Amino acid sequence: MSFAPPRRPDGPPAARRRSPLLITVVILAVLVAALIFLATFWTEVLWFTEVGYANVIWTQWIARAVLFVVAFLLMGAAVFSSFTIGYRSRPVYAPSTPEQATLDQYREAVEPLRKLVTYAAPVVIGFFAGVAASSQWRTVMLALNGQSFGESDPEFGIDIGFYVFTLPVVRFAVSFLMAVVVISAIAAVVTHYLYGGLRIGSLPAGTPRTTTAARVHLAVLGAVLMVLIGANYWLDRYSILTNSNERYDGASYTDVHAVIPSKEILMGVALLVAALFVVAAFRDTWRLPAIGVGLMVVSAIAIGGIYPSIVQRFQVDPNAQSLEAPYIQRNIDATRDAFSIDDVESEPYEATTEVTEGQLRDDAETTASVRLLDPQVVSPSFRQLQQNKQFYNFTDNLAVDRYSIDGESRDTVIAVRELNLDGLADRNWTNDHTVYTHGFGVVAAYGNQPGPDGQPAFFEGGIPTQGALTDMFDGGYEPRIYFSPEAPEYSIVGAPEDSESWELDYQADDEGGRQVLYKFPTEETSAGPEIGTFLEKMLFALKFGDEQIFFSDRVTEESQILYERDPQERVAKVAPWLTLDNKVYPAVVDGRVKWIVDAYTTTDAYPYSTSAPMQEATTDSLTLAAQGVPVDLPPEVNYIRNSVKATVDAYDGTVTLYAWDAEDPLLQAWSQVFPASLQPMEKISGDLMAHVRYPEDMFKVQRTLLERYHVTDAIALFSGSDEWVTPDDPVASSETAASKQPPYYLTLQMPGQEDSSFSLTSTFIPGGNTDREILTGYLAADADAGSTTGEVAEGYGTLRLLELPRDSTVPGPGQVQNNFNSNPTISEQLNILGRGDSVVVRGNQLTLPVGGGLLYVQPVYIQSAEGTQFPLLRRVLVAFGDQTGYAETLDDALDQVFGGDSGAQAGDADEAETEVPTDVPTDEVEDPAAEPTAEPEPTETTEPSEPSDEPAAPTGDAQARLNAALADANEALTAGQEALEAGDWAAYGEAQERLQTALEQALAAEEELEG
Repeated sequence: MSFAPPRRPDGPPAARRRSPLLITVVILAVLVAALIFLATFWTEVLWFTEVGYANVIWTQWIARAVLFVVAFLLMGAAVFSSFTIGYRSRPVYAPSTPEQATLDQYREAVEPLRKLVTYAAPVVIGFFAGVAASSQWRTVMLALNGQSFGESDPEFGIDIGFYVFTLPVVRFAVSFLMAVVVISAIAAVVTHYLYGGLRIGSLPAGTPRTTTAARVHLAVLGAVLMVLIGANYWLDRYSILTNSNERYDGASYTDVHAVIPSKEILMGVALLVAALFVVAAFRDTWRLPAIGVGLMVVSAIAIGGIYPSIVQRFQVDPNAQSLEAPYIQRNIDATRDAFSIDDVESEPYEATTEVTEGQLRDDAETTASVRLLDPQVVSPSFRQLQQNKQFYNFTDNLAVDRYSIDGESRDTVIAVRELNLDGLADRNWTNDHTVYTHGFGVVAAYGNQPGPDGQPAFFEGGIPTQGALTDMFDGGYEPRIYFSPEAPEYSIVGAPEDSESWELDYQADDEGGRQVLYKFPTEETSAGPEIGTFLEKMLFALKFGDEQIFFSDRVTEESQILYERDPQERVAKVAPWLTLDNKVYPAVVDGRVKWIVDAYTTTDAYPYSTSAPMQEATTDSLTLAAQGVPVDLPPEVNYIRNSVKATVDAYDGTVTLYAWDAEDPLLQAWSQVFPASLQPMEKISGDLMAHVRYPEDMFKVQRTLLERYHVTDAIALFSGSDEWVTPDDPVASSETAASKQPPYYLTLQMPGQEDSSFSLTSTFIPGGNTDREILTGYLAADADAGSTTGEVAEGYGTLRLLELPRDSTVPGPGQVQNNFNSNPTISEQLNILGRGDSVVVRGNQLTLPVGGGLLYVQPVYIQSAEGTQFPLLRRVLVAFGDQTGYAETLDDALDQVFGGDSGAQAGDADEAETEVPTDVPTDEVEDPAAEPTAEPEPTETTEPSEPSDEPAAPTGDAQARLNAALADANEALTAGQEALEAGDWAAYGEAQERLQTALEQALAAEEELEG
């Protein structure tokens, strides 16, 4: 019996069955990847669509994608071509040499991976090139929408727009192409060497080192690289105009007469070498391009380096003042124009240091407006008196604004009552994200007038909100604060129509502490993306890493999720082309609470303008105390415009960008990139215009430049004999010591002005290596934009600079603070006030140009050393020249300085009443600075003593002596004030002597008590 082999079935073999488990894993992996992608990107689309700026994200993504693809294809194709050409043009028979024998081993090892490397390497390198190119989307979009500045540079006569818009993108393109050629050349060299097209070791006589194909390939790449290097040299000529030099920026005499010509020569050399590479492609020799490369290196050293150094050393340095003057003048003119300081109204100010009676009569309006409430000090007082509940809070740095109260513009310190989840005792997901969703209302106090017992005089506050701002609008304003700097990461609002409300507004003070609840009207108002569907819940649960979003019954079809709630972050996200001011401030506008954010267009490509390190220029004692800069700032700028005013609605998060400086070429370019993003300034309502102010960061940058560029003459700037600096903050804490004094918002009337206006002010002292701190300049920016719809007040933005005589003896802020601290009466009284359980807190030191000189005002607060701490205004320090005043009110302190009658009435001459309820009633607030009234205990004496006006040295124990001395000091203070008001200077002098003696006795008793 025979067995036939089994017949093979017809057709191809059956496919191997794939594992169901593997298929399931692959499908799940794809789904998870898709969900993560959607959670990352699609939620962004939903957010941008909800805020009305979908064009912003699509424009960014499309621009990035196009740049990525173009760069990926260029780099990938070039590298792939080098690999392919090198392999396909390899010699069939390579000379038999020891080097080739070694390479044979490498080729055998590489061959199995050759195809993988040929395709994978270009993809990987192209990917990184694409990522790098996509990051340049701003540069490319600006170039495609470039505008004319209407001004030409002084060297080449080219419009400034070329340097700002065109030059950066051309330099990027040349640099990118150079990278492509270099990486391609590396790939070509490696491939040709590995496969025998390029030989390095010893060869038989007459054997060429490269094959014809390799020679042509490498020569072409070399020629292209030389052309690109030549283009780079040509572009260097223009970039020199933004160079930074030791003393000033822009092209110097040496740059113009040596460096720029050398760049032109080197460009010619590079093109010559490129031609030599082309010749080498047709001739079997590398001698000519090698000589050319050597010539280019020597030329770069000799012409590009040595020659300019010789010109600088032997021609310019001995005659620097005369030769550099024209170029310094270019720098001055460009800098003043680029930073908008060319129209500064500068005038000499012969400031007097002498005081006379009635000296402030002509400055009565400024005197009445002097702000005594320090927004960086009184936040604890706002918390204690207006926080209402533990789940609300106020920021540490309050804002200064102005409101029209009873027809009068009043400087105001204002704060938003923000949500503070850290104050909750019971933290859970439901409370954190669905119940406690918003803050409630604003609190505002008069800036120039304290209330009872040194508290802020509130004219708006309480819960429910009440006061002048509430009464300003029919039905009040919308007090709910869903969007604020300290808002939680996200909240979910909205509920079905037939369900109960669960968002907490506040807890009423009626019997039982009834909770007042609110339901956000998501069917009428959009404040965040909808989150009601299964997919939306899934995506946002993944985005925030919180599964409760998916499972919670409070996430319904009517729900919206609110996130990106910081006003600055919202503006930065919808306008990534803007640089934002560090300060965002609230205002009650048109019946809503609006956050106002100033934004800038900047560049570092303005020819001849001096570069300013923006972060350094905007850093002062307040930003340091806030522990860092909260917004991203460009490292260097040499052009800045406050081109946009942005608002964020605190209720629904609406972001509105207003084109504030429509003439700015950068803004015009960006408005073409994002045509639907900007609203015209004409749409700014009169109510909003009344709260727009001159931006702080812009002012800080300008004052930094004016430290040098208040000088407009090139010779004077070159000598450096009149440089100024911004003084250090004299009341800075130890953590922020040696930091600049911040600018202050004040209502004042500058010398020569007919009316007072809301202004931003700063001072200058001598620069250079000196510790002498006298005042050299006073700068004020008109910060009042008016209150007309779509129309800016005529004087807004005007910079006024008072230049004091060069031999001025007017004390600067540091000297004034030293006078305050070293005055025996003031220091001893403050020591007494700060004894035991009390702490003295010095407020901001304000400077005002009044009375023909400079007046310094500093509020002094007292707070408890332990337990419940909040500062109360107790004293005011005043200085004019070398005269100092110290009293319970500014009005009295001014009278002390100006001969018993200053001629003007300060805002605190009459105590303001708090017009809204506070958490702590006035009659229950303990005065930490209250003087003891205990009478000294009687003691026996052996002989009667003659009566005397001098206080008797009390006897008995130390505490009794301290009480007696303080009582005597209090009597002496009262007597001194009465004598001052009566103009009895003899009695005033006697009272001061009695006060001095009593204070000395009190200090001695206190030292004895302290052991």
